[in-house]
This record gives sequence, structure tokens and C-alpha cells, in this order.
Amino acid sequence: MKKFLCTILVSFIFHNYYSQSAKKVLPCYDLTEVLKIEPTALYKLHLDASKSFGIKLLKDSRTFQKYIVNRKFHKIKKSGKGYRVQKLDYSRAWMVSKAKLMLEKIGTRFGKETKGHTFTVSSMTRTLEDQCRLRKVNSNASLGISSHNYGNSFDISYVRFNNVLKYNPKMEIALEKVLKYYYKLGRIYYIKEKHQSCYHITVRNY
Repeated sequence: MKKFLCTILVSFIFHNYYSQSAKKVLPCYDLTEVLKIEPTALYKLHLDASKSFGIKLLKDSRTFQKYIVNRKFHKIKKSGKGYRVQKLDYSRAWMVSKAKLMLEKIGTRFGKETKGHTFTVSSMTRTLEDQCRLRKVNSNASLGISSHNYGNSFDISYVRFNNVLKYNPKMEIALEKVLKYYYKLGRIYYIKEKHQSCYHITVRNY
């Protein structure tokens, strides 16, 4: 009888342990539901541009790391000419080479136009898991696929310049002037996101 009870107890502990382990590794998003959400016509341009780089949808850290190992993603410095990167809690400072180069070009041009001022990059590459974590603290975060999930999009705050959180219409106008320049050249798409107080920029595979 004792042997029988012992076997049941061990079986219960074993089952409970692996059930808990399975719960821990389950993603916090439902990919089927995520894929069901249709992008707006404007945002579809960003997604189509993102998919043209040959990067598969970044689901988790493991997928993300593969692209680092394969040298498809490049590290973004915390600061450069004309820009600063704020502390990133829900995204990663890595992007495809053209996105990295475009950020640097935008920063350099902005710095020249404003005689040495800097803008702030507030978000970069995100996995679906990063996005899921972000939604827990920001209900405005995308429910569907984001162009951030492909490593060629970044956000620039239009309320933080020179590391100071303060509305500065002069700097905002200067920043949008630079973005319009590269948009007209066919290098980027951009959207002014009022809820996030940022410009969402997607680099095209030109």
C-alpha cells in the first residue's frame, strides 16, 4: 500500500512540475490572433518594407539572437552625431545595416540643421514577446504585427531633445524637415504617433 501511495505521489509531483514548466515557456501572445489583425493601408507600407529585408518575424529572444550571430543585425551605439538613444526597456538596440545607416544619416543631418542639437531614439527592434510585455504597461502598443518586429524600424521622440523632456516646436519642425527629405528620396516611411509622442520611422530596402 505504501509503495502504491509513493508511486502516486511521485507521479503527481512529476506531472505538476512539468505542467508548471510548460506554462513558463508558453509565449505571452497568441500568434494566430496576432496574425488576424489587419494593418491600416498606411501601416501596410511599413510592414511590406520591413518584410523586404528577408528577416523573419521576430517571435522571441532565440529568433533575435540568430540574426545577431549571422551578422544580420548590427549594434546601435548609445549616441552618435545628432542623436541619443534612451534606456530601452521593451526593445533592443540592434537593427539591419540599412536602418543603422539611415539613423546615422538622419542624426547627422539633424545635427547640421540645428547646429549641434540632438534628438532621442525611444524604441527600436522588438520581438513579439517584447511587444507583449510592452502592452502590459502601454495599452497603445500594437496588438498585431509591428514593423519593429523585423529590425528596420525605430521611433524618435518629438518631445525630447538634448536629453530634455520638454516640448520644443522649433526642434520638432527641424526633425520633420529631415524626415521629409529622406521620405521624398524614397529612403523611409514615417508616421507621427500622437499617443506615443514620437515619429515611427521604417527604413525601406532601397
